[in-house]
Amino acid sequence: MNESRLLGLFLVFAPLSLMSFGGGQAIIADMQHQTVDIQHWMSGRDFVDIFAISRAAPGPSTLIAALIGWHVAGFGGAAIAAIAIYLPSSLIVYAAVRWWHAAADSPWRGILQRGLTPIAVGLVFAGGLAVLEAARVNALQIFATVIAAGLLTTTRVSMYAIMAGAAVVFAFAQLL
Repeated sequence: MNESRLLGLFLVFAPLSLMSFGGGQAIIADMQHQTVDIQHWMSGRDFVDIFAISRAAPGPSTLIAALIGWHVAGFGGAAIAAIAIYLPSSLIVYAAVRWWHAAADSPWRGILQRGLTPIAVGLVFAGGLAVLEAARVNALQIFATVIAAGLLTTTRVSMYAIMAGAAVVFAFAQLL
């Protein structure tokens, strides 16, 4: 096994672990940038495929790190990437929770809550944009996504009916 690839996986995913405010979705943009543009471990299309597999599989959104590790260096790569993505942030969260409970009356609690919320939202939004860019989506796909999201949030239309309708629209568009 190539030790430099294993070290590279650790050096990419450990810092990302510390940036994952708001969950794993918050670091997707940086993960895509590191693995595709900086390290050249895969193409943008490979990243999108791995992203899709990680979303379809049950489990945390950071499962993508292990899948990338597997793609780069097999089982050892998956293990190193998983350790690197979970261990640093878990240690920080453990320490933060201990402080959080000990400093219940601290004014810093409210400041941190109000300050970290927009950061988490921004990072999640950047991750979504990175995936859209790597997938090379077109206007029809974006429009269909917006309509589907609107229908899901404002009506009682079944998710399966929306998916079937989108399939018909895309099949028709393909024929044109």
